[in-house]
Amino acid sequence: MTDDDGDTAESVTGTGGAPSRLGRVLLGVGLAAQASEDFRDMDDTIEYAESAGVPAPDLAAPFASGMMVVAGVGIALWRFPRVATGAAVAFLTVVTATMHDFWNADEDDKSGERLAFFGNLAMLGGALVFLREAFN
Repeated sequence: MTDDDGDTAESVTGTGGAPSRLGRVLLGVGLAAQASEDFRDMDDTIEYAESAGVPAPDLAAPFASGMMVVAGVGIALWRFPRVATGAAVAFLTVVTATMHDFWNADEDDKSGERLAFFGNLAMLGGALVFLREAFN
């Protein structure tokens, strides 16, 4: 079905085509899987958050990890897409700049933090694209 501008109903509703659906699944599964890894060793996750100066890391780290698992599943299944993508964008914006500030890291940690920073930056870019799609 097309509208007066010749757009398909799929593009008008913002659901995108197959590449968009595949991208959502890949981003969502990646976010959920990465966050679920934090649960496998929550003590290290809490310790890392504490070293970065996160307030109440024993509460914040499990909450943030759980939020990202739920957001990732929501993006992958495209359920509550505004909430799911918004949560991912909020999380990645804060964590990327505060937890992976490679410019302040010790020389031994700088390379790993740089890699994490740019990986998160790429995921943030994808989440922003899908946030826009969620509002179309």
